[in-house]
Amino acid sequence: MNNILHKKITVNSKTIGLLLLLFLISQQLFAHTVVGELEKMSKTKAGFLYLFLGYRHIIPLGFDHILFILSLFLLNPKLKPLLWQATAFTVAHSITLSLTMFHVIVPSPKVIEPLIAISILYVALENIFVTKVRSTRIGVVFIFGLVHGMGFASALGQLGLPQNSYLLSLVMFNLGVELGQVTIILLAYFLIGKWFGNKPYYRKYFVIPLSIIIACIAAYWTVQRLFF
Repeated sequence: MNNILHKKITVNSKTIGLLLLLFLISQQLFAHTVVGELEKMSKTKAGFLYLFLGYRHIIPLGFDHILFILSLFLLNPKLKPLLWQATAFTVAHSITLSLTMFHVIVPSPKVIEPLIAISILYVALENIFVTKVRSTRIGVVFIFGLVHGMGFASALGQLGLPQNSYLLSLVMFNLGVELGQVTIILLAYFLIGKWFGNKPYYRKYFVIPLSIIIACIAAYWTVQRLFF
C-alpha cells in the first residue's frame, strides 16, 4: 500500500513539475534559465515540450502568421490549391528556420519583422484585385515562407534549445508550427470554405471585406515595425 502511494506521489510530482516547466519556458523572461533544466529531461519529454511551444507560437500567439494563412485561404478556399500553397510555405520556412538556428544565416529582426507584415499586406491586396489563384503564387508564397521561417527562428532563439536534444527540439518545434497552421486551415475551411466557398456572393461578402481588414492591419504593422 505504501509503495503504491509512493509511486502515485512520484508520478504526480513529475507531472506537476513538467507542467510548471512548460509554463515557465513559455514565458520569454524565464526561458533561458529553464532551458538549463531541460538538459535533465529525456529527449522524448523535451520533444513534446517544443511541439507544444511551436503550436503555441501559432495559436494563440502568432496573430501575424494566422492572418497570412487566412489570406492564402480566402482567394480559393478549396483544400487542394490551399494545400499546395501551404506545402510551399512549409518547405520554405523549414529551410530558413533550420539555417538560422544552426547559425548559417543571421537575419536581423529589424528587417524580418517588417517583411513579414509586408508579406501579409501583399497577399491580402492580391486577394482584392485578383479573382483567382495565379500559378506564380506558389513561388511568391515560397519566398514569403523563407521570411516567415526567419521569424520563427527569432522566436525560438529567444526561447532557447537544450543542447542534448537540439535537433529533435528544433524538428518538434517546427512540427508544432505546422500543426498550428493546419488547425487554422481546417477551421477556416469548415467554418467558411465548406459552406460558402462555392456561393456566388462568396467573393463579395467574404474575400473582399476580410482581405481589406487584413490589409489594413498589415499596413499598420508595416509602419509600426519600420518606424517605431
